[in-house]
Amino acid sequence: METNQKNQTINSIYGDYQKHLCEILETLTNRLSKANETYRLKNGEALYEHINGRIKSEQSMRDKCRRRGLPCTPYSALHELTDAIGLRIVTTFREDINQVIETIEHFEDCRIIEKKDYIHNVKPNGYRSYHLILDYETPFEDVCGHTPGHYFVEIQLRTIAMDTWASLEHQVSYKKNIDPKREKLIRQELKRCADELASCDISMQTIRNLIREDHSHENTTR
Repeated sequence: METNQKNQTINSIYGDYQKHLCEILETLTNRLSKANETYRLKNGEALYEHINGRIKSEQSMRDKCRRRGLPCTPYSALHELTDAIGLRIVTTFREDINQVIETIEHFEDCRIIEKKDYIHNVKPNGYRSYHLILDYETPFEDVCGHTPGHYFVEIQLRTIAMDTWASLEHQVSYKKNIDPKREKLIRQELKRCADELASCDISMQTIRNLIREDHSHENTTR
């Protein structure tokens, strides 16, 4: 058993469970896509704009395990850590994020075990997003030997404005050899842009609400 675990670690940090990760990602993506289409047909508006998914790369997962002081094993990757499977859902308006969360809460085989609201609790650098950790029940055996198995899925929910800002901030964070004075200026500008985009998000939501109220009033007076 110990030799087999060592071989799994050499071949893949996800071990024999790697084959299930893409299937879980595809299943959840398809389910959310169907929910989006159902919502659009019912309400005339999309639930969200687009969705992206990924399985955390071998190297990224190994690096994260080392940073956390964990051994590079399937148990660490799939039980101690929770972001091997990741989804990012991008909405047009802030209120749509709540609607997506409500939709996910109705998935019978998914249980939200953690919520982090960086929209109302903004990070110091200006980062805004809403993070969920799902406990997703599958027919597959999990790393703890349970069947049905349970796998973690991390979901990030952002508006288009938040996602654009986060992409730019990510470039700065991973850019090497930036002059310290220039980097300080860039981060000051990023923080200012984050606040301005947040203000725009609120204004856009207000405008949509006014349009909806006007439409509702028009229907009731006919």
